[in-house]
Amino acid sequence: MPAQRKNVHLVCGGKYHDIDYARLQLLGLLAELEHVRTSVAPDYGDLAALARADLLVTYTSDVIPDEQQLAALQDFMRKGGRWFALHGTNARLEYRKGNGWVAPPEPRAFFDMLGSQFVAHPPIQPFTVAPSRSHPLVDGIEPFEADDEIYLCRFTAEVDCLLETRFSGDAPGFEQADWRRNDRVPVMYLHRWEGHELLYLNLGHARGHYDMQPMIDYYPDTERGSWKQAAFHELLRRGLRWSLGEFDAQKGEQHGG
Repeated sequence: MPAQRKNVHLVCGGKYHDIDYARLQLLGLLAELEHVRTSVAPDYGDLAALARADLLVTYTSDVIPDEQQLAALQDFMRKGGRWFALHGTNARLEYRKGNGWVAPPEPRAFFDMLGSQFVAHPPIQPFTVAPSRSHPLVDGIEPFEADDEIYLCRFTAEVDCLLETRFSGDAPGFEQADWRRNDRVPVMYLHRWEGHELLYLNLGHARGHYDMQPMIDYYPDTERGSWKQAAFHELLRRGLRWSLGEFDAQKGEQHGG
């Protein structure tokens, strides 16, 4: 019997990131699943596509749903849809002179669904990511070095941490810059919202030369973060299959850093 068709809605958009690169990478991974058909949008505005979807995948930065879109997201989850959230999905930022980058806590219902809100990150630097516990999504994934953003978050609920790193220090440029009493930092987690499951993986930074406009006309570096790591691609493949309800732990490839 052929596999049943599944619909995926990919929301990929936002500020200060190479959205074109991330979109291309994610569409390539989704194209490996021959029974999947994908719709694409830069924000949460395509409510019809969301209503048709079995899975919502988001890679955004500073893209926040309005009231109607938030209600549609809640309906999607309540009807059994799965959500695989990536990188800056939980990020809402405002730059305020004298304070730096500030993370306004609204809309609270949106961050409650995600289980966390991005608050700050230290300068991009290599750090070790390792499984927190045994789970099919991370079993066989050896600790690997990510040259990425460490997401320092405000957690809105208890989450089931699957991958973690360690950090204690400062995040200059952000209103909440002092994280010296911090230690364990979730990198990948499962979160249950009203009994429905969401998977969040906050790795995946990407930036090109023109992605900081209008703040900076030409950004000198091309940053590809964890996209360079085989382990990250394996986590994405597992996350997609898991969220589609099709993950077979025995068939999962195993990659280190």
